Amino acid sequence: MDHSESRKPSAATMPDSHHDAMKEAPPVHAINFRVLVMGLLVSMGGFIFGYEGGAISGYLQMNDFISRFGEHGEALGKVRTGCMVAFLCAGCLIGALVSAPIADKYGRKYSITFWNVIYIVGNIVAITARTTWYQVPLARLVGGLGIGALSVLTPMYQSETSPRQVRAMLVSAYQLFITLGIFTAYCINYGTESISGAASWRITMGCGFIAPAIMGLGVLTLRESPRWDFRHGRTDEAETTLALLSGVDRDHPTVQHEIRDIRKQLAAEHAEQAWHEVFTGPAMMRRTLLGMTLQALQQLTGANFFFYYGTQIFAAVGLSNSYVTSMILGAVNFASTIVGLWIGQRFGRRPALIVGGAWMFGCFLVFASLGSFALYPDNNPADPNARTDSGAGGAMIAFACLFIFGFATTWGPLVWAIVGEMFPSRYRARSMALCTASNWLWNFLISFFTPFITDAIHYKYGYVFAACCGAGAIITYFFVVESQGRSLEEVDTMYVEGVVPWKSKTWQAAEGQLDGSEPSAEKAGSSGEHLRV
Repeated sequence: MDHSESRKPSAATMPDSHHDAMKEAPPVHAINFRVLVMGLLVSMGGFIFGYEGGAISGYLQMNDFISRFGEHGEALGKVRTGCMVAFLCAGCLIGALVSAPIADKYGRKYSITFWNVIYIVGNIVAITARTTWYQVPLARLVGGLGIGALSVLTPMYQSETSPRQVRAMLVSAYQLFITLGIFTAYCINYGTESISGAASWRITMGCGFIAPAIMGLGVLTLRESPRWDFRHGRTDEAETTLALLSGVDRDHPTVQHEIRDIRKQLAAEHAEQAWHEVFTGPAMMRRTLLGMTLQALQQLTGANFFFYYGTQIFAAVGLSNSYVTSMILGAVNFASTIVGLWIGQRFGRRPALIVGGAWMFGCFLVFASLGSFALYPDNNPADPNARTDSGAGGAMIAFACLFIFGFATTWGPLVWAIVGEMFPSRYRARSMALCTASNWLWNFLISFFTPFITDAIHYKYGYVFAACCGAGAIITYFFVVESQGRSLEEVDTMYVEGVVPWKSKTWQAAEGQLDGSEPSAEKAGSSGEHLRV
């Protein structure tokens, strides 16, 4: 006698009973007040980062800031400029790496509050700077610890807490708030840059206290991540959280189905884990490297080339007030990201990243070509007083806006969503820490070395970013599975079973495939024997 038949329903009866229960149950309200409040509060981690990035772009051109911190009170110079921009990213890199063990031990929401406090401390050090130039990059290094940790915790908390129907939209809201922060900083810089004295830049810094104060206190009113609760034996709290955020009772089939998926996955996990397991676990080497690559490519698209140095770039193009152009770019970025949230939900992650990569490739190709061969009629880009062609400059601004539209609707928001969905609960904190650290590493490299590179090759720098955009589209096609509408446990199974990425949208889990028996590393490696399409 096959005892397995007596222990669980047949493959034929289980789906029917599940669907019958779902038909009889009250509908799930995935978009409700609690979900919206959670999404708005936690996404403010993105606002903090965006605000810092947008603010520094304006400081670097303000007269009082230059006179206080420039070399001999005249110009900041490449080294000081690179340090002031890049040290934030260095702090973010460290913060991203150290955030995981704290989040695993003390919980997601208390960790979020802690790192907001760290950011506030850094901002206090920055705003009190008088004439010592290195106080500014050191302060941004401290503030970066908080921002880097929040860049891990925000998508982690949202991916673990959000109903699957709106998970991508809420996780991608992190990027939306980054763009809102950038745009807000641009607007404040525009309003203060004409003020004489230190108020021109200190007002902008002072406004940077508002978001972390709201987020740090507000997150304490939220519930803990249900997956973190479940891992720490708080099953009732996990069920209650899932029910509240879905707008249904605890015994609703959707809640119980989610709890079963979590229980089955965690049943195969050990209590302790080492860092190396993010590479040696089932299909984890491939996933961790893919996540790190996607985050690196998000930076290598070149978006921050505009956001960090936009004011200087468009001043070089010959605009009388480059702050206005930065505001236009910021507005395009913010509005386009709203469209991007809909695109990710409507068309899926894979098509959006592939099309977005190709779009950005074309835009940067034209931008770099115009800057290299048409902007300077006398072919003397190294001369700060060189004559520029207004038509070429206007076309460059137009293609910069088109590039920002492509980035903000695809690679900007969706990379955070994909990486947030890619890993099983056991490895999520540490794997996401490594992936986010990759983002910050390349952010640091680009922000620090950009002044030196542009001084040497000028707008030909854009060809590097164009190539990376094209590479991103290719890598997405061959390696990223479609996770739209999937539970985190289903996404995990697709990677472990070696589902062919370009057929992943139609993949369905076989009966018993989510039964809690975690495949071995050997099984994960033999993807050719375990394709599910």
